[in-house]
Amino acid sequence: MLKAVIIDPSAVARGLLNTVLLDGGYDVVGATHTCASAMVQLIKHHPHIVCVAREQIEKEDEAIREIRTNWPKTLIFMVSSELDAATIQAAHAMGVSGFIVKPFKADTVLNTIRNVVIAMVKRQRAAMEKAAGDTPPAEGGEPAAP
Repeated sequence: MLKAVIIDPSAVARGLLNTVLLDGGYDVVGATHTCASAMVQLIKHHPHIVCVAREQIEKEDEAIREIRTNWPKTLIFMVSSELDAATIQAAHAMGVSGFIVKPFKADTVLNTIRNVVIAMVKRQRAAMEKAAGDTPPAEGGEPAAP
């Protein structure tokens, strides 16, 4: 079961997203209103997914960089009611993996997360296959067996 942390100053939004994720089979290990208070949950639980409200990303962008540095495999999703090209580009540059649009539609949220997880797994498999193909020949000059 994938673990998730929700960071949103709106208690209503946190509650709705919490319900959507729980109903979708995710383990919500923390839900808080600031990135600073979420760091405790991140340290304690090492979640796979972090959902962060856009205003928190803009207000505490250093915290997002810290998440990306300390938990590089964690997927970060920006949660917002408005997304424009410049915001999406800036978020990607900070390490945001995907976007969840308010108001929440359960199936859309779950499909978004699922698609990003699948894309990440495909990238990791491709990287592993490439690394396996780059291995040097076995001792004695013979190529390594597949």
